[in-house]
Amino acid sequence: MMIPSQEPEPFHQAEEDWDLKRLYLDLTAIKGKSLSPIEKLHLRGLLCGCSPTDIALNRHRTPRSINVNLCKTVYRYVKTLVDRGEKVDNWRNIREWLEEAGYKIPSTGQSVATQSVSMDATIKVSNASITKVNVEKNTITIDLNIQLVGSLPTDSSKEES
Repeated sequence: MMIPSQEPEPFHQAEEDWDLKRLYLDLTAIKGKSLSPIEKLHLRGLLCGCSPTDIALNRHRTPRSINVNLCKTVYRYVKTLVDRGEKVDNWRNIREWLEEAGYKIPSTGQSVATQSVSMDATIKVSNASITKVNVEKNTITIDLNIQLVGSLPTDSSKEES
């Protein structure tokens, strides 16, 4: 019987915001073998917006040791993956480059709406396109870009009803 871990995995927010499965597979292809658990941990830390110093504090290591490790591993793999020849001037580059490369999961915008509103409205789809199709095993994932155009009732139309 497995006993569940008492503490959540460090930097677990990255699992919700990033396509880690695909990213790990792509970085494995670059490296030539699977990323080590430490490389994955450091990458997740960067993806969560943590600096190398923050990662060092979390791991009880020195910032210098984390920086050296990142330069020898994660930074090199990501630069190759996203085809960037330049030096990593700032750890935030890794996040930006991977987001530009499509590894960040788009926000659903659920946090924007804090109230539920019920109303009659007509919405017209004015533009729709498939942006990505991915087939893995028994699963197909289709990313859509849809523009919806509609109007909300005005205050005067609420008063009339």
